[in-house]
Amino acid sequence: MARYTGPVCRLCRREGMKLFLKGERCYTGKCAIDRRAYAPGQHGQARGKKPTEYGLQLREKQKARRLYGVMEKQFQHYFDEAARRKGVTGENLLVLLERRMDNVVFHLGFASSRPEARQLVSHGHFTVNGKRVDIPSYSVRVGEVIAVKEGSKSSPRMKELLENLGTRSVPGWLSLDANAAAGTVVALPTREDIQLPIQEHLIVEKYSR
Repeated sequence: MARYTGPVCRLCRREGMKLFLKGERCYTGKCAIDRRAYAPGQHGQARGKKPTEYGLQLREKQKARRLYGVMEKQFQHYFDEAARRKGVTGENLLVLLERRMDNVVFHLGFASSRPEARQLVSHGHFTVNGKRVDIPSYSVRVGEVIAVKEGSKSSPRMKELLENLGTRSVPGWLSLDANAAAGTVVALPTREDIQLPIQEHLIVEKYSR
């Protein structure tokens, strides 16, 4: 399972916005983009040229990829699947990404960031309809119940996360039962449910070149 293992704060600086990849740290003064609000690297502070049309498309694709923690080849697969489905390709793409198991775990509050959710899912801390699922890219369906595995509730980190359960807003397509440490997929997400600063039409244009 391929994943990015480098410094994540430089990804936020490269995209010029907070991607919230380090959980609580992103909300403190230690956040790298608050201290160094310029691109990483030797020429990060240099006055940049006006981005080209392709440059804007590339940055939008990279932003979406990094927000959801998806590698290039896997992102291409998501786009191809979105293009095959009926409807608007860009919206289909975001809906497919939003339905990822690690993203749902993050939205429900079982993790402080998507990278942490990916790790927790990979380590087998969650079940779907009572069966353990350890695949972060698993695509959830309507009616499925995502819950913390009983044996995982006693771990120090999970205890900390469960104590704060319910303090973060949950998207309308999900329902959280904080007492049971479980969430239900009540509907498939729509574009209106996805509150991320992504201009998906630029991604479609990039892949349509």
